[in-house]
Amino acid sequence: MHKVYLGIGGNIGNKQQNFEKVLELINKQLGKIILSSSIYETPPWGFHSDDPFWNQVLLIETILEAEELLWRINAIEDKFERKRGEERYSSRQMDIDILYFNDDYYETKTLIVPHPKIHERKFVLVPLAEIAPDYKHPLRRLTNLQMLENCRDDSIIKKVVFE
Repeated sequence: MHKVYLGIGGNIGNKQQNFEKVLELINKQLGKIILSSSIYETPPWGFHSDDPFWNQVLLIETILEAEELLWRINAIEDKFERKRGEERYSSRQMDIDILYFNDDYYETKTLIVPHPKIHERKFVLVPLAEIAPDYKHPLRRLTNLQMLENCRDDSIIKKVVFE
């Protein structure tokens, strides 16, 4: 079994329904969700939008290898009308990123693991540090909490509270 940290997020559509649906799809098609962070409201990163994102980090156990996992993630994102194109950052119903795959370093034309921008993004580091503060980045040799403390991203991250 592989242990994989996934970052999920979206900023358009019914965010609560989108998160409920994606969690169900992840459990059915990718692997068992072992841990999940709180959901955080965050500003867009890398582009402007008036719609804030919701972001969450999950730890899953899966039998899938990295490339097969990515292929299935893309299929799930397609169900949320994910458009892959010229714009690198844009509004979306749902985005799923592989953050860590075991303690492996993996680089192909389609996938780099660990995710190369983890250390730059508070919207990833805050939920990651919530569920895995002491997990060490396999290349940087810093814990998620240390990377959060060193992060230069000044975004305001707020926990989503459901009533």
